[in-house]
Amino acid sequence: MKLYKRVPIRLVSGKGSRVKDAEGREYIDVLAGIAVNSLGHCHPAVVEAVREQAGRLIHCSNFYATEPQAKLAELLVTQSGLGKIFFCNSGAEAAEGALKLARKWGSKNGRGGGVITMDGSFHGRTLATIMATGQPKYRDGFDPLPSGFQTVPFNDLEAVKKAVTKDTCAVMVEPVQGEGGVRPASREYLEGLRRFCDEAGILLIFDEVQCGMGRTGFLFAYQGYGVTPDIVTLAKALGGGVPIGAVLARESVAEVFQPGNHGTTFGGNPLATAAARAAVTALIEEKLPERAREMGDYLVSSLQEATRGMEVIADIRGRGLMVGVELTIDGKPVVEKMLEKGVLGNCTAGKVMRFVPPLNISKADLDEVVRVFVESLRETIDG
Repeated sequence: MKLYKRVPIRLVSGKGSRVKDAEGREYIDVLAGIAVNSLGHCHPAVVEAVREQAGRLIHCSNFYATEPQAKLAELLVTQSGLGKIFFCNSGAEAAEGALKLARKWGSKNGRGGGVITMDGSFHGRTLATIMATGQPKYRDGFDPLPSGFQTVPFNDLEAVKKAVTKDTCAVMVEPVQGEGGVRPASREYLEGLRRFCDEAGILLIFDEVQCGMGRTGFLFAYQGYGVTPDIVTLAKALGGGVPIGAVLARESVAEVFQPGNHGTTFGGNPLATAAARAAVTALIEEKLPERAREMGDYLVSSLQEATRGMEVIADIRGRGLMVGVELTIDGKPVVEKMLEKGVLGNCTAGKVMRFVPPLNISKADLDEVVRVFVESLRETIDG
């Protein structure tokens, strides 16, 4: 089905921060599968975990317990400090699971099922998650749509307070918006949301599908803000490239789910959880969240220096190795020129160049990326 505007290359292999196409040409990848390949391509620990598990047990059903799933659950619960976890297959499924959990909790606690989300947010492409997503373009042509969602301006605590009613069960927010243009929430905003949700008796959900797993400089993005939500969604980098999602929740919230309330056939299967355990362990042991902070600062300062005085630059922002450069012009031509020069990049929200490279990318590769970006930008401006 014609759902993707394909880039005119065919990728066949990858290692670290680089990939090769069918013609043998090499590229530096700063899109990293849309923030999935945080360990780079084909990290040895993930490759070995997949190879070993594939020879033992790939799938069995969640009617039965498996060792890889139990070990991954223990690792993530321990690292997060949250009490329970549910495994699924993707970010959209994680968001769906979080929304169902919040509504089930609301029904058990005398509240409605309304959820407040933010303008510019992105939570998935299912019918429910496009309603949670604060970008109307994703809803066009899909009526009738689920009800119970309201979007308010991002980073605006007062707007949330005004929107909450007795029918509201949760507030859902990305600590750093990805598809919305790499927009970080302020610390004051998230701290205020936590206090307000506690006072109002509603849940706080953090969508960390794109900004979690070390991307912003901490294993979980919320740890960098010092604000712990009631529910967290994960996916993308969680599996090191293998599809897996997860919903983490406080035990007092998770306990409202009972057998039959929710489920999945493939979610949390032995192959995916073995890969994810290897990926998360590598992130921790190789201190990649800490490296993301260091390299993120380096990338931002390099971009600022290289673009100084360029009127086409509206803003450079981000957290860790989740960096956005907002332009005053359409970014698509810049992405195309970068591709010609051997860098796989991306533009989101129309004018925001998004840099989400592997967390173990070298300084030399980042230097080359900055050089190619600025050169491509100048060529675009000059026509």
